[in-house]
Amino acid sequence: MPTMLITGASSGYGRETALHFHKRGWTVIATMRAPRPGVFPQADRLRVIELDVTEPDSITATFEASGAIDVLVNAAGVSSIGVFEGTSMDHVREVFETNTFGVMATTQAALPHFRERGSGVVVNVTSSVVLGDMPLSAVYKASKMAIEGFTSSLALELAPFGVRAKTVAPGTCPTANFTTRAMRGAWPYARVPAPYAEYAGEILENAAGQVVFTTESDVAETIWEAVHDTTGRLHFPAGPDAVWLARVN
Repeated sequence: MPTMLITGASSGYGRETALHFHKRGWTVIATMRAPRPGVFPQADRLRVIELDVTEPDSITATFEASGAIDVLVNAAGVSSIGVFEGTSMDHVREVFETNTFGVMATTQAALPHFRERGSGVVVNVTSSVVLGDMPLSAVYKASKMAIEGFTSSLALELAPFGVRAKTVAPGTCPTANFTTRAMRGAWPYARVPAPYAEYAGEILENAAGQVVFTTESDVAETIWEAVHDTTGRLHFPAGPDAVWLARVN
């Protein structure tokens, strides 16, 4: 049976995707920064490994412990919402370390194995923010747009070796930590300078009224589709709101 290694598997899209593939007979290596009991049931073909995608030694140790894999899914990420003028550069760097450089680092670790074997798939999870213009997301969108561009070029480099690269862009998920915190404005690092307060409040109020959402299952099923796609398609919106954004933009 094929083996998938997924980052960011402690909750949300990552956890649901790990379970989705495991139920379909795959061996799953579920990685997360801080493993804790009860995230996954005890099961054959399911391993939980500690991985911090911002630490090179952690990445090396994880791939050495994992052995041969067929698919890498980069689902680890950190959220960011707020007015850019009020966002510290330390926070900007924090977001890019995980969302951008972490994805690049884990991908680079997997590529020699894929290339030598002549097969493999990299799926990078981005966000529906890449599909349209959305306020209060400048830093987050920039980190995810970088991965869209990275993956587009990477796919061309890997094609001669039989290795595929894809992106999956989830829509807004009401049960994800990112969404629930955004809707109540609970972001310790989202500083809103006074001139922006009314504007930002209206944006968050409108977000709270959204009625079409993405589920974790939507994302897991779309990642499954992306992994098995052999048509050369590169980008996969996940969830009805993301599909709509992709269609109108």
